[in-house]
Amino acid sequence: MDLETLKQKMDEAHYIYDETLITVLYVALRLNRPLLIEGAAGVGKTEIAKVMAAALDRELVRLQCYEGLDESKSLYEWNYQKQLLSIQVNMGRRDEDELTRSLFSDEYLLERPLLRSIRSPEPVVLLIDEIDKSDEEFEAFLLELLSDMQVSIPEIGTVKATSIPFVVLTSNRARPISDALRRRCAYLYIEYPDMDKELAILRARLPHVDDRLAVQVVSAVQKFRSSEAILKKPSVAETLDWAQALDALGVRELTPEILRGTVGFVLKNNEDIDLIDEILNGECDGAECTGDHEDCGHSHEHHHHHG
Repeated sequence: MDLETLKQKMDEAHYIYDETLITVLYVALRLNRPLLIEGAAGVGKTEIAKVMAAALDRELVRLQCYEGLDESKSLYEWNYQKQLLSIQVNMGRRDEDELTRSLFSDEYLLERPLLRSIRSPEPVVLLIDEIDKSDEEFEAFLLELLSDMQVSIPEIGTVKATSIPFVVLTSNRARPISDALRRRCAYLYIEYPDMDKELAILRARLPHVDDRLAVQVVSAVQKFRSSEAILKKPSVAETLDWAQALDALGVRELTPEILRGTVGFVLKNNEDIDLIDEILNGECDGAECTGDHEDCGHSHEHHHHHG
């Protein structure tokens, strides 16, 4: 796939990208390099893996990381029940050594996401989501897969990749990622989108939403994110949820009353919601203000229109 085709596929998926992002994606794909994407929660890191799976027409295999994740949950597990049943059926009928060897064959192997992704007959997109939530031991265990596209299973030996997956690792930076892992990956850092980009995303995903409302929603979200008082910054997905909810209600203008009534779609904890009035009543200092406020005299009606 050439660069122009990849851009076309991203456009078809309504994914808003810049030149840096598309270039890194393309080069990682061409070189079969894993891609580590860092950024705050909700900036769209996981979405890149989903869009790439659609663009490449590949299955998306997802491994969600968490503390305590180990090989048995991520790589493989033996089907103990089936092994026990085989022992009961074949005990006395077969040579013990032969029976033991047979118990550790493909027939009894349960594939978990990592093994499944490299043994798939067709290449997949492997998403290792939130790698920073796993333990450092698990991160070290991943190095063989990322370097050599192979894994070691003690009872079988080395399993080399049947096909090379496009690997996307994401991190919210909850803990530092090792240099060893970083060296094996292409790297991308994603920030929250600015006003123009978020508006473009909203228009691409929800073209039916009233344009004036779209501008007001994005302005409000940008203001929430820029407030140091807000603990959980709204994600891009929450911007879209909010716009969709307002559109479903037939709202055409985001008044302070409507904002207060629907803010649970965009702010997801009580402490943040309690601050709404303070943020709305804050002085307008040249930053984007929320909606059309008579008290600050700013209007967003004509801002940021794209051709």
